[in-house]
Amino acid sequence: MRIAMLSSISWATPPTGYGPWELVTSLLTEALVARGVDVTLFATQNSHTAGKMEGVAPRGYSEPPHLDAKVWEAMHIAHCIERAGDFDLIHNQADFMPLAWSRLIDTPMLTTIHGFSSERIVPVYQRYDDHVHYVSISDADRHPSLSYAATIHHGIPLDDFPFDAAGGQDLLFFGRIHPDKGPHAAIAAAKAAGRRLVMAGLVQDHDYHERDVAPHIDDDRVVFRGVVGGDERIRTLGQASALLHLIGFDEPFGLSVVEAMACGTPVIAFNRGSMPELIEHGVTGFLVDTVDEAVEAIERIGEIDRAACRAHVAERFSVERMADDYIRLYRQLIG
Repeated sequence: MRIAMLSSISWATPPTGYGPWELVTSLLTEALVARGVDVTLFATQNSHTAGKMEGVAPRGYSEPPHLDAKVWEAMHIAHCIERAGDFDLIHNQADFMPLAWSRLIDTPMLTTIHGFSSERIVPVYQRYDDHVHYVSISDADRHPSLSYAATIHHGIPLDDFPFDAAGGQDLLFFGRIHPDKGPHAAIAAAKAAGRRLVMAGLVQDHDYHERDVAPHIDDDRVVFRGVVGGDERIRTLGQASALLHLIGFDEPFGLSVVEAMACGTPVIAFNRGSMPELIEHGVTGFLVDTVDEAVEAIERIGEIDRAACRAHVAERFSVERMADDYIRLYRQLIG
């Protein structure tokens, strides 16, 4: 089985900081290679894999100094498509643009849809619905106008997220500083509960940050650490009493939710998008509908067994399970 893994080139694969699509693509690629699958990763030239590597873009177009995204995506996709005959299947992790090449090749294409940035991109998926196979990353993110080969939840390498049985007293916000991720709601809930909030993440919406987040940061009750990686990232996730994930959109998945639970940290999240698929209410956290309900959940966080959070991820969200699900699907599509 020869697989071409077509990664996004917004960042390197794996990314050194932010880059959820590239991170998942890397995790899957390495798990497949470890199982003996012949995988060629098409990614930026500063990417890394234990498999074979192909790339034309020197770095991700979101990394400074910035490249022209349209130019380098076109060359990146074409580089893979021109090699299509060398593979049994192309696994597209790079959004909708590769679909436009799919009828020009005989090699089947599987596309993992990592979410819809807007309804405006849906017509592309609709146009190729009868030709390309789609995977959703949660049942909640399935578009009603499309057909799907499977839903495959993301998985994480459990060993990279050591279990912290004790946790700490601080609440945690971990994600992009953007209205979608609800940092303002996390601040409001933590303040109402009288708890200290640690915030970590990439500032994506600078105007929003300056208006709704920065005025609350005092390095005492609200602490902002920016982007954290490596050991600091793991400590931040594991040493929290709870992760506040009070999102303002229907999130397709939510890697930080699974990563926190793997460390033993329960999650309090708004009950929308994929959150009911990730969190077992009352067992690994709480699903709430308002900030007031989040405050009540904070008071009940001691009811959650941190070991149950870890066990939940080990059973349902391991990278091994993700790889097995994809191998099963590859065989169906190639067979």
